[in-house]
Amino acid sequence: MLFSSVLFIFLFLPIALTGHLLLKKRYRNAFLFFSSLIFYAWGETYLVLILIASSIVNYKFSLWVDLSIRKHNGIANALGPKLWLAIAIICNLIPLFYFKYSNFVMSNLSDILSYYIIIRTNWTEVLLPLGISFYTFQAMSYVIDVYRRDTAPARSYIDFACYVTCFPQLVAGPIVRYKDISWQIVKRSISIDKFYDGTRLFIIGLAKKVLIANTLAKTVDHAFSLPIDHLDVLYSWLGTICYTLQIYYDFSGYSDMAIGMGLMLGFNFPQNFNYPYVAKSIQEFWRRWHITLSTWFRDYLFIPLGGNRCSTWRTYSNLWIVFLLCGLWHGASWNFILWGAFHGFFLVLERGGMGRLLSILPPFIKHIYAVMAIVTGWVLFRADTLVQAKSYLSVMYGFGDASAGIDVYRIMGLGNDTIMALILGVIFSIPIGPALRRIPAGIRFVTSPIVYFCIFLICLTSLASNTYNPFLYFRF
Repeated sequence: MLFSSVLFIFLFLPIALTGHLLLKKRYRNAFLFFSSLIFYAWGETYLVLILIASSIVNYKFSLWVDLSIRKHNGIANALGPKLWLAIAIICNLIPLFYFKYSNFVMSNLSDILSYYIIIRTNWTEVLLPLGISFYTFQAMSYVIDVYRRDTAPARSYIDFACYVTCFPQLVAGPIVRYKDISWQIVKRSISIDKFYDGTRLFIIGLAKKVLIANTLAKTVDHAFSLPIDHLDVLYSWLGTICYTLQIYYDFSGYSDMAIGMGLMLGFNFPQNFNYPYVAKSIQEFWRRWHITLSTWFRDYLFIPLGGNRCSTWRTYSNLWIVFLLCGLWHGASWNFILWGAFHGFFLVLERGGMGRLLSILPPFIKHIYAVMAIVTGWVLFRADTLVQAKSYLSVMYGFGDASAGIDVYRIMGLGNDTIMALILGVIFSIPIGPALRRIPAGIRFVTSPIVYFCIFLICLTSLASNTYNPFLYFRF
């Protein structure tokens, strides 16, 4: 069930919000847990059992970790707590590996074996549970934080299960840490102001997804589906620019909707995007893009590996490990691994001589460098195979055989909706929000509800007239 579907907007969400508002506080978590299971099971059916199992296992392990620490007089570094933590992490990673990466491993293994030996495998592809990377990382961070004494274990299974399965952030984030919302789970408050802010943010996210991302997706799919000898330089760049905007507005749109629904339910979820395309370096880009994921890798992988406290080469190695795994987190494909390595390469460069060079360059040059690197990386992310990515990039940069011909008529044939989505995508990728907030408060009070209501109606009209509503996160 997509956030940007009529079924969700007019059936599931009103029932979930109404039930949550009308129930007494002590029943709200149980109702939210039950609603979230229905939401997940609607499209995933029996795979919801994996989600339930994950919540039970991590709840139990957090209690065992905490009990073991208490038995060792609060010493978390003792063997007992460490052992329980290690088992908990393994129990989280095994299902993640099986469901997300076993097809990838078996496919590559089969290719290798078939190269040397004529072999036939009867491997049956494993279905990927939606959002497994998100809820697995959330659950692992909870057990680790209990071990680190950064948070106390949840008082009841329902409270913890409500945190893991909460439907707004279940399938596409943001990745919420238990220690940041533990008090909200048991004592959250709902107000008219919060509900209005949540509604406004939900509409903004819906517009990002429906009016910009979905519209640009058609051009992206067409560009990346063309035979490479039918692709020219101009159209390859158009497809890449459209994808650069599509993935941002799709992902940040879902995050905005999730954060907005969280506010309606009384939660304050963390910000996940902060105008990443204004970045003047790849380091800055990762401080602005998918913030909850990058900080998760920083706090639970990069720093434990030694972070910046090691030698220069060890620090570089830690960065490479983090970003290779970051790429792999996004999907079981060599393209994602190479995309992670690509970003890790630039981060290592920026910590060395390139960082000193960037510091003396004019801001607009630094911005061009960052955008070119980001856009190039998105080709690796979007292409289906490494071969396609290589061919597509060859055409983009004028090295492909198809680069000689430029089909201007194909560009001129873009629909008005695509052109408008491109224009709006570029405009709203820069921080004009603060400027709009400087409009006098009296005018904002009168116009804002009307403006958001009109945007909402336009989104509904688009959903009703267009069945094309892709979901980018099935691989995550």
